[in-house]
Amino acid sequence: MSAQPNVPGPRQNSRDDLLTLQEACRFLRVPEGTLRYWRHLGCGPRSFKVGRHVRYWRADLVLWLTEQTNRPQDRR
Repeated sequence: MSAQPNVPGPRQNSRDDLLTLQEACRFLRVPEGTLRYWRHLGCGPRSFKVGRHVRYWRADLVLWLTEQTNRPQDRR
């Protein structure tokens, strides 16, 4: 039996929906271009591709928002 590295297990939470790019934008209330740019920079919420389509787990969006909320503010 061989282990697969870094492969997450199946999602058990029924509220952990799989979202499209457009649905994630509505959830985060940001323009699609912004989410695409964050994905390009690697600084946005975790995403992955299913074929040619970008998808997000709702729980990952909530986690990313929580991390942004807890991040120290840059006070200049």
